[in-house]
Amino acid sequence: MRSVTAYATPSPRDPFEKTTIQRRDLRDNDVLIKIHYAGICHSDIHVGRGEWEGSMFPCTPGHEIAGTIEEIGAGVTKFAIGDRVGVGCMVDSCGECTACNAGEEQFCENGTTYTYNSIDFDGTVTKGGYSTHIVVREEFVVGIPEGISLDVAAPLLCAGITLYSPLNRWNAGPGKKVAILGLGGLGHVGVKLARAMGAEVSVLSHSAGKEADAKELGAHHFHDTSDPETFKRLAGHFDLIVNTVSAAINMDAYLSLLGLNGALVNVGAPPEPLSVNAFSLIGNNRSWAGSQIGGIRETQEMLNFCAEHGIGADIELIGGDQINEAWDRVVASDVRYRFVIDTATF
Repeated sequence: MRSVTAYATPSPRDPFEKTTIQRRDLRDNDVLIKIHYAGICHSDIHVGRGEWEGSMFPCTPGHEIAGTIEEIGAGVTKFAIGDRVGVGCMVDSCGECTACNAGEEQFCENGTTYTYNSIDFDGTVTKGGYSTHIVVREEFVVGIPEGISLDVAAPLLCAGITLYSPLNRWNAGPGKKVAILGLGGLGHVGVKLARAMGAEVSVLSHSAGKEADAKELGAHHFHDTSDPETFKRLAGHFDLIVNTVSAAINMDAYLSLLGLNGALVNVGAPPEPLSVNAFSLIGNNRSWAGSQIGGIRETQEMLNFCAEHGIGADIELIGGDQINEAWDRVVASDVRYRFVIDTATF
């Protein structure tokens, strides 16, 4: 075992403290990653403040990790010391089930091991990227191409793949009218990705003040959803809507914006149940679907796409001693659009 510096919250009510955590000794297929940057995802806050069931403490969150490889195990073949790499939401799976064999490790039938707040196969609780180093199986590490700087690449390991996967699956591209619902940490990356894929991109937001940002990020159109006339004017308009909002909204109203065979895909995870009138789906043969993240193979595909098109997250860089303030600001929607922790400040 090796000791590394990290930030952890002792309980849902306590602020973050600088501390020391343990990382396992390298196994044959492990790599030791020196973390340079770690993004702050809203799910970190849900877990760290005990808002989701199953939180374990002390908690070191973080699943948007970008860094370089410092050591490798004897059997590692994919990476070398010094390689630029990333780690996303998961660090292990069984590797044998139908989902794993299909490259969808996030749906492992025997239980995906998440990057933090998860029970690893050796019985320990995983600790995430708010730390200086992490040890991960090489199969769950992805390469970060030279075309993206590590700081803006970090949020792509969650926010990027969360948006890329549904856009890819539902064939966003030329001739498709795609709407991103919500312009935050997820939505702003979705706008960039959909535009690079060649779609006609709209942003749907109740915050009229975000129109300039939406256009600067690449959206062709901005629609204010606080105006009831918007829903009348855009009825049957879109082929695909990706909903990034983690709050209960009127699903029937948004489904009405889909054209023939259109799909509304939820990536946001509100705590309240969502309901829909069956006729909202039957009309125009619409679909309402969900999407989680993506497998390791698709995550690498996403990073390669982002490098090719010059896509990174819009970030605000912070030090370890600013995590508590950053969490409060995320809850208040006071960030444009992703906080990233510089671990050189630890």
